[in-house]
Amino acid sequence: MLPYVYRVTMYDPADRDAHGHYTGPEDTVSDHGPVEAAYLQAVAAFARDSGVDRLAVREPGIPALAHFGVEKPVEGFGLGGLLPSGLAGFHDGAEVPLAVGLELVRAMLRDNGAWCRLEVEETFAVHVGWDQYLYVGSRRPCPDALALTRALGLFPERLDASPYRFEDEEPGIQRPGDDAFWAELRRAVDTGVAGLLEDTYADGGTRWHRLSVHSADSAHSADRIRTALAPRARLEVWPPLSPDVETVLATLPADATFECVWQDAHGVLHGVLADETDLPELLPLVADATAAAVLPLSVDDRVPLFTAVMPDPDGVLRARWRTTPTPLDLTWSRQLTDRGADQNGRST
Repeated sequence: MLPYVYRVTMYDPADRDAHGHYTGPEDTVSDHGPVEAAYLQAVAAFARDSGVDRLAVREPGIPALAHFGVEKPVEGFGLGGLLPSGLAGFHDGAEVPLAVGLELVRAMLRDNGAWCRLEVEETFAVHVGWDQYLYVGSRRPCPDALALTRALGLFPERLDASPYRFEDEEPGIQRPGDDAFWAELRRAVDTGVAGLLEDTYADGGTRWHRLSVHSADSAHSADRIRTALAPRARLEVWPPLSPDVETVLATLPADATFECVWQDAHGVLHGVLADETDLPELLPLVADATAAAVLPLSVDDRVPLFTAVMPDPDGVLRARWRTTPTPLDLTWSRQLTDRGADQNGRST
C-alpha cells in the first residue's frame, strides 16, 4: 500500500456536513473545461513528483457490451484514438504513456464508460470514483504537486487509503491458464464435455468462442483461440451449445435476468443479457440460430465447468482479478497442494 494517498476534488471541505457529505454549490459532473483541466494538471503533477512517465492499466471495465435498453455513453467508451489497437488494447497490464493515462482519467471524469486503475507498482496510482472524486497515491509526499493542486483551486485531502483500491477478498489460489489448463480443456472438448469458452478481457467485456475437436487450423480450435486472447483474460469453460434451439428458448426464465448465447446461421456467436421484458426483441434475433444456450446470472447458479486467468508470456500470473472457483477448480487446487507445488503467480 502506498504511504501517501490523497482525495482530490473541487469540493471545499468547509462545505461538508458532520457526516462528511458535501453540501456546497459545485456540480457532480465534469465541466469539460477549466475544472476538468485542473484535475488533469494535478494528476500530471503528482506523477511528475513520483518520477512516473508511464502507467499500467489495471482491472479495466466497460459497460456490458450487449444489454437491451442501455445505450453506450460514448462510442468506444471514451477510448477512441487513445490506444493503437482500440478496445483490444484496453486490457489489464497494458502500459500507456502518461499523456494517454491523462486522457483515460478525462474519460473517467466524464463517465464515458471505460474505467480502470492506473498504476506503477509500489510507486504511483490514480483512479476516479463517483461524482468527480479522484484518488492519487504515491510513495513520495509530493509537496510540489500538493501546492499546485491547491493553486488550481482543488482540494487535496490526505487519506489512509482509497476506497477504490484493489482488495483481493477471495480465499485460495487462482488457477492460471497455462499449458496444463489448455490440455485439460482439449480433453474436455474431445470427450464432448466442453464446447464453449467465455473470455472476459475487461469487466463488462466478454467474447464467446465455440470450441472444436478439429485440428489446429480450425477457427474454433483451443490452440488457435488461445493465441488470440487478450492478455490476462479471465476464462470460463462451458458445456457445448445445444442444437435444439426450440427447447433452449422454452427454458428462458420468466422472472430473472439471464444471458442467452447463440450461434447464428453465419457461424457467428452472440451473447446478450436480458430479462422477460426483452423477449420481444430477443426472440427474433435468435430465430435463425443453429445452436444456443441460456446461462443464469446469479452467483450461486452460474457455475461453469472450470476457470482460469491467463498468465503473462513469462508464465507468471500477475493479474489480480479472479474467477469464482468451481468444483473442478477446487479439485485442481487440492491436488496442487497435495503435490506440495507452488502456483506460479498471484503476485500483485
